[in-house]
Amino acid sequence: MPDRRLKAIWDVKVPVIRELAGVHEYDGVVMDLSPDGRNAAVKRLGPASPGERLADCHDESHLSAFEHGVWAEAQADILQWNPLPHIENLDLSCYDREYAPEPQRRRARDAHLAQWPEAVDASLESLQAVPAPVASALAGAVKGLADGINGMTDVEAAALQAHRRLLGRVADAAVSGNPDASLGAAALARLLGHAESMPIDLGRMEERADQERDRLRARLVEACERLSPGVAPSLLVRELLRDHPGEDGIYSAARQTIGEATAFVIANDLLPPPGGACEVGPAPPSRRTAAAMMYWTGPFEDDAPARYYVSPPEESWDAEQKNEWLAVFSATMGPAVTVHEVTPGHFAHGRMLRRLARGDIRRSLFSEAFVEGWAHYAEELMVEQGFRAHDPRFAIGVYLDALIAVSSLACALGIHHGTMTLDDATARFEADAFLPRTVAMSEATRTIYDPTCGRYTWGKLEIKSLRDDAVAAWGTKFSLRRFHETLLTLGAPPLGTMRAALLA
Repeated sequence: MPDRRLKAIWDVKVPVIRELAGVHEYDGVVMDLSPDGRNAAVKRLGPASPGERLADCHDESHLSAFEHGVWAEAQADILQWNPLPHIENLDLSCYDREYAPEPQRRRARDAHLAQWPEAVDASLESLQAVPAPVASALAGAVKGLADGINGMTDVEAAALQAHRRLLGRVADAAVSGNPDASLGAAALARLLGHAESMPIDLGRMEERADQERDRLRARLVEACERLSPGVAPSLLVRELLRDHPGEDGIYSAARQTIGEATAFVIANDLLPPPGGACEVGPAPPSRRTAAAMMYWTGPFEDDAPARYYVSPPEESWDAEQKNEWLAVFSATMGPAVTVHEVTPGHFAHGRMLRRLARGDIRRSLFSEAFVEGWAHYAEELMVEQGFRAHDPRFAIGVYLDALIAVSSLACALGIHHGTMTLDDATARFEADAFLPRTVAMSEATRTIYDPTCGRYTWGKLEIKSLRDDAVAAWGTKFSLRRFHETLLTLGAPPLGTMRAALLA
């Protein structure tokens, strides 16, 4: 049983703790996301008494960062303007993965669904200030929550009625909500810095984003020249992104890359063999807010296959829109995305978390900036180490994906500073990351409801900087395997805590 402080964090992060940590005592549990409910939960965090401070300095810093992160979210009124936490609270697709026998998962799902009416009422109390762009961006995900619920039982009928109330609120906000979705610089700095235990200079972060974009563009030009000398990168990339396996082929292409990348990581001694199984398939409708995502097997649960979700294009789109969406799964970008999501990215990270011998904190509290930063670092690591060195398309795909990530950082800063509109952000994704219009708009829209989505680039840059420090400190004893394993023994640490712990 976790101590009071850790349990208080778990109680405000139920979807993550249930699914990514694998703490299934939360199966069938729905949070009270009303203003009173969340205020009471945040108050339970409380300041640590002298006797509650942990003996391990890193674990204390790790836990404290999460406490401060929750307080920053409360200060930013996340639950009042963002439907995403409410979507995650209601989402039933967490019971699809085979982490336990089907009857056990079915009972948990039924218990969860039975609480929808009360949970939706609580959410409606909170969702009083949803900006129109945020509501428009997440309306599809809200609608997708009801996928597979047919209303044939009293519980399902009541749940669908509650769902219609939530969907109505979001639809109304899409029409009449505030057109300005900006959080403001102060709130954004708190959200970024408190959770990662780092002071934040947003101006300096913007400079780093521009510097990283310039570096990546130079690397991309070099890789394009190796593939097709004399062809302008903008023209070459456009053609490369149209070479995709189609809706039916994206899953088999991903499976092929998984096998090849895993063998390369093991052969080059970058990480221990990850073991475990990873299933590939379409994302459920409620989770199609991103093109691809990984749901690993949690450290607290019995071993079971992880799920690599891939989002197919919407059926309502025309042929050109579908082609633009499928560019993410092209023969150029698809392998980079799969390396990020699977090995040595998220799936491999999840397997390392299962091996941690110490600490519920390290096994359950995951810094999003570290998690995404690690997977993003893993992409360039594979280029550095020569994965598919004979085919420049892999490097091109990695640099394109990195340009999308750094554009996310720049656009999130701009949107929430109020210095950039959605159209400006879309244009930046088109210009800097070569994205077609449909995909560029999807990525730009994400920066509105996910203000910390720049964490991919931020986390990657911090890990690369730490690796440089480890090279200097360890000298001839440095190896990539040692650095990676030592870093991942910290779990998924807040960025501001990892240097002291790793170099101690």
